[in-house]
Amino acid sequence: MSLVSGQEVIRECASRGLVAGAFNTTNLETTMGIVQAVEKTGVPTFIQVAPTNAVLSGYEYIYDMVSRRVAGTDVPVALHLDHGRTLDDVRAALAAGFTSIMMDASGHPYDQNVKLSAEARALCPPGIALEVELGSIGGKEDDHGPEREFTTDPAEVADFVEAVGCDLLAVSAGNVHGYAPDARLDLDLLRRIQEAGSVPLVIHGGSGLGADQLGVLSDYDVVKVNVASDLRNAMIRTFGEAYVANPHEYSLIRVSTASVQAISDVVEQRIRSFNPRLGSPVAQS
Repeated sequence: MSLVSGQEVIRECASRGLVAGAFNTTNLETTMGIVQAVEKTGVPTFIQVAPTNAVLSGYEYIYDMVSRRVAGTDVPVALHLDHGRTLDDVRAALAAGFTSIMMDASGHPYDQNVKLSAEARALCPPGIALEVELGSIGGKEDDHGPEREFTTDPAEVADFVEAVGCDLLAVSAGNVHGYAPDARLDLDLLRRIQEAGSVPLVIHGGSGLGADQLGVLSDYDVVKVNVASDLRNAMIRTFGEAYVANPHEYSLIRVSTASVQAISDVVEQRIRSFNPRLGSPVAQS
């Protein structure tokens, strides 16, 4: 099917009690691996790219690549702008055909965050999902990190969501960008955020969280979990291992194909971690 709106992915997941993965792509191999796993699990998904990665090809190439691949699948997939820092990022992604947007103004003071997030809402046509961030998530993504990190204040959630009119709220509750294997969500804080808000929540930094925490997120109205570092590491590791095994390796297609499978395995594992009732691949066979 064609790319769908992020709002459709949210509705589909909410109606089925599922949590959508949001998997970052940069190139063909990563896109192929993501969609292969999505087709296997049948869980609606966001494929996304951040401006820091779009510099390699531009938003139009990402749109063409992803839309061509998902045209052959029956699972709803939205194309999402991850961590748009400026309104120009939002405009560029929308012009390229993206169906879901994140405006991340969390590095600004609260009032400026509200202002920029509301302006992004006004830019998004009807049907385009808007994600915004309240609180500042720590860690680094592509060597970019916040000047300061701070958890989401539940007391600010209701007014922020109402003022912006967002569809999704990304929160900071112990989650960390990048590969942070010691990260732990503060589930008590996440519950207070959930109770204060009126829109589904987003957890960034899914690569660093264990299955025990990922598996309970649907109980906290989390509908979207971002994963990037795990996928990138799978691809880099595949190429690195191929070189170590044979420094004279010349078959790019063989190693690229192996990287697609490595990425697909990671994506499938993460989707099943978010949605434990899907069971293991063996249980489904």
